[in-house]
Amino acid sequence: MNNSRVTVLGIAIFLFAITWVVFGQTVHHQFINYDDPLYVLDNAHVRAGLTWHGIAWAFTHVHSQNWHPLTTISHMLDCSLFGLNPGAHHLVNVFWHSITALLLFILLQQITSRIWTSAFVAAIFAIHPLRVESVAWIAERKDVLSGVFFVLTLLAYFHWTQKPTLGRYVTMSILFGCGLLSKSMLVTLPIVLLFLDYWPLDRFGDSRSTFTKLFAEKIPLFALSIGSCLATLLAQNFALGSTEHLPLKWRITNAIVTYLDYIWQMFWPVDLVPFYIHPENRLPISHLLVSAIILVAITGIAFARRRKNPYILVGWFWYIVMLTPVIGIIQVGLQGRADRYTYLPQIGLYIALVWLIRDLMKSWRQREIVLGAAAAIVLCGLSILSWKQTTHWRDTETLWSHALTITPDSDVAHAGLAGILLVRGQTDAAIWHYERALSLRDGNVAAHYGLAIALAQERKVDPAIAHFQKALSIQPDNIQVSNYLGALFANKGELSSAIAAWRQTLSFDADNADAAGSLAWVLATASDAEFRDGQEAIKLAQRAIRSGGENPIVLRTLAAALAENNRFTEAVEAVERGERMADAAGDSDMADNLRRCAELFRHGEQLHSTQVSH
Repeated sequence: MNNSRVTVLGIAIFLFAITWVVFGQTVHHQFINYDDPLYVLDNAHVRAGLTWHGIAWAFTHVHSQNWHPLTTISHMLDCSLFGLNPGAHHLVNVFWHSITALLLFILLQQITSRIWTSAFVAAIFAIHPLRVESVAWIAERKDVLSGVFFVLTLLAYFHWTQKPTLGRYVTMSILFGCGLLSKSMLVTLPIVLLFLDYWPLDRFGDSRSTFTKLFAEKIPLFALSIGSCLATLLAQNFALGSTEHLPLKWRITNAIVTYLDYIWQMFWPVDLVPFYIHPENRLPISHLLVSAIILVAITGIAFARRRKNPYILVGWFWYIVMLTPVIGIIQVGLQGRADRYTYLPQIGLYIALVWLIRDLMKSWRQREIVLGAAAAIVLCGLSILSWKQTTHWRDTETLWSHALTITPDSDVAHAGLAGILLVRGQTDAAIWHYERALSLRDGNVAAHYGLAIALAQERKVDPAIAHFQKALSIQPDNIQVSNYLGALFANKGELSSAIAAWRQTLSFDADNADAAGSLAWVLATASDAEFRDGQEAIKLAQRAIRSGGENPIVLRTLAAALAENNRFTEAVEAVERGERMADAAGDSDMADNLRRCAELFRHGEQLHSTQVSH
């Protein structure tokens, strides 16, 4: 093995080691109540593990206002392998991130032949504090997974340019497709390939026909990007219509400032939080003007130096273009910016800056010593900051308490902290934080949802219903809200409203076991014949079993639906099966309930809600 291979191997080991030193602590971290429930904990399809039914669901359903089936499948695989062990889920994130860092080093080293410069870029990417959100947050699996496919696609493209064959192009296209199925933010990747054609691949000629040829060869990739854009816009339709509409002027001004804010955070990565409040119309005009002037100036410098320092142009536009889908012009949610959005775009800035420093110092006699010492100091400092930032993601209370010390007027942080207080039974404190969140922004769906649950626990049913309804008016596809709302209406005896709420759930998630089971129960057992529909009740109960599996409650529901259709023998068989399951689980009350149901069915009596409670 020659010296260069030994060096490359040593750098690879170092990248793995430093990534795991910084982020390995997440093995002791917990799930948090910020999207982790939507992606894993409260998602029955994901919790069920990797199944053919789950895979089909991932490809055919919108998940958290996004369509990223490969990411969803990866969460399913985690549940199959590790159950709901949060430490294992975290370490999978760390693994994929370390692979991305290693692949980035290999890519840069191969296309530039600069080992140490490539290594430093990859190391900064691996341990910069802005990476913490993407790595230490289980729900951001889409970042680290798409990162792997992003760099693999770039590698495949480089090898295709060295030897253009159909097989290599198909391989590249498949990798790109997998990246889009992980996170649609990769739609700008074909443009990044054009940048790489300019530098370092040097595939541009002086004629316009050269650019036309380079663009034409990427048309299949642009087609994949367009398809992903359409799928994403369709998936986010409800999110776009469910948030408070921000005027286009506010979105544009925030985008201009945000481009510069991310650069500032790259150099000064402190006071990082999960949610940055959108400035709306509160941006000082001086701040906006300075940001615009700096951005124009950097762009001008990049163009002016494009021949002597082409990496500045490539790195700068890599950053600008890759951020475009998430810069906020098309606003989904009300965050002003997010650390996770810098995951891949900032690689361009690292490349531009590191290559520039290398060139500026190429005449220094002690260059290697100075650069080596500076690199060690930078990496050490970034590692310490990232390690500390990662500790803030240890659990829900730590995360939101830290966020409130930095942004005390964050409605998202107040709602997040209230959620863990409610779980702990500190209802009064939770209600205070929820109400504080809503006083800051009445459009906070999580705050309305959490406050409704807290009020319901305090037996304040009507105010709880009002907050659930407000949450649904903002986000109609929130199936947790509509399910809870249906249950509250049913408990009040307002069955028509309960039925409407559960049907709303099923209109967005036709396989939702909770809504299907609850609706089936009402259609099979309502004391008022106007609400009963035995045939539909059977179909819904069977759907609930297919989606959520058999349990005593859903078997009782199926039995009630069968009895409503005078299929008493089958009804008895269903409740007896449920009774055995209840006995095995030690649930004597449910077992007794099922035995009473069986007696009614044996006597040819249908099960209406006045006879046996749900």
